[in-house]
Amino acid sequence: MKHDLIKHLHGKISTSPEDLACYGFDASGLEGSASAVVWPENLQDVVETVNYARSNRIPVVPRGAGTGMTGGAVPQPGPGMRPASGHLKEALIMSFEKMNRILEIDRENMQVLVEPGVINGALQRELARFNLFYPPDPASMNICTLGGNVAENAGGPRALKYGVTRDYVMGLEAVLPDGSVIHTGVRTSKGVVGYDLTRLLVGSEGTLAVVTKIRLRVLPVPEDVITLLVLFKDLEQSGNAVSAIMTSGIIPRTLEFMDSGAIRAVESYRPVGLPVDVEALLLIELDGDPVVIKKEAEKISYLCSQQAGEIIMADDEDAQEKIWESRRALSPALYHIMPTKINEDIVVPRTQIPRMLKKLKALSAESGIKIINFGHAGDGNIHVNIMVDKNNKPEYEKALALVKEVFRATLDLGGTISGEHGVGLTKMDYIGMEIKPAELELMKRIKQAFDPLDILNPGKIFP
Repeated sequence: MKHDLIKHLHGKISTSPEDLACYGFDASGLEGSASAVVWPENLQDVVETVNYARSNRIPVVPRGAGTGMTGGAVPQPGPGMRPASGHLKEALIMSFEKMNRILEIDRENMQVLVEPGVINGALQRELARFNLFYPPDPASMNICTLGGNVAENAGGPRALKYGVTRDYVMGLEAVLPDGSVIHTGVRTSKGVVGYDLTRLLVGSEGTLAVVTKIRLRVLPVPEDVITLLVLFKDLEQSGNAVSAIMTSGIIPRTLEFMDSGAIRAVESYRPVGLPVDVEALLLIELDGDPVVIKKEAEKISYLCSQQAGEIIMADDEDAQEKIWESRRALSPALYHIMPTKINEDIVVPRTQIPRMLKKLKALSAESGIKIINFGHAGDGNIHVNIMVDKNNKPEYEKALALVKEVFRATLDLGGTISGEHGVGLTKMDYIGMEIKPAELELMKRIKQAFDPLDILNPGKIFP
């Protein structure tokens, strides 16, 4: 690392092996190597770092909290980074944990301005003081940053009713790979002047620009919430219940699904009293007017009973939070079973959920590899966890072949291979299964227009 950048960013940069090791991986389990970690504290720090990286043809990897599941924050050398010596230049990690301020809460216009390092859950708690809330709620909400959420277009259980991150991002301040600063979007509820650069940047996985400020719209806190837990002895009946609910005219704020493997995993890791002798459960929440949601809860209970579901109502905040603790604990619980599991987040049309669950069960039986499923059943988003030991090479190769079968079945049912985890590194080799050559080439040209030197999070998305 050149001394000029170290001198300019004194106290905000490290080349120590310990720091490089800590910031060289994310929740995907993949690892990369970096030459330095930079902790910018303001816009100027970001601009200086990007300018240095461009001048020296060094990759820059923006990073939130490293909770991404597809390797988006893992440093990789880009194809243009190989000098004549043949040695690859290692990346600069740009970690945003020090840019963590909530800059503005505008109650009248129901919007907030934040820096990218703000933790999602911290914003949720602060907004509650003003009787406001921000709907996107990933399972990692108490760890993940809003900048990372923007990069991956994060969703969460409430996406069924309220939508995902891109539905709440009104505008962005961002630094382009040439060091220039852009401001996208509007502060109004409507605006159709020019191309929508904001929506282009949301979900771009840090490959087009480095986000430094985020303007979000927020909503009033719902008047009341009802939580239902529905237990099923048959896996397919739970899928049928989801279809029945979603065609009934009721839109729950959450409709979560856990299969028997997921239930047993979380009860072993953090017991909350879930029954382990059922094949599946649905976690359903309704919010809004107390009278209205009570009637909706009764209708949903009837629909689930038609599929032999046993209904339990969580009638106070403590009981509701206890259930949600178990749901949020699922991912770490699975790592206790198998530390190198393969996690995929497919989405199918919700009417195809029963068929997809049946297919996953068959693939597990045929392969002899355990597959544990949970996710956001209301919008068809199933987290497929292939429980395999990466150190067992033959079994791991078998599991990778199984991933392709899962993706093929998903696409055959009209689905997509990623609902909220992005492409990153882990899904890069499969993107051609879904995106056709003409569209993929157009995406590559967009990347080239933004980043002709390929310094910004190179080696991601495109094989």
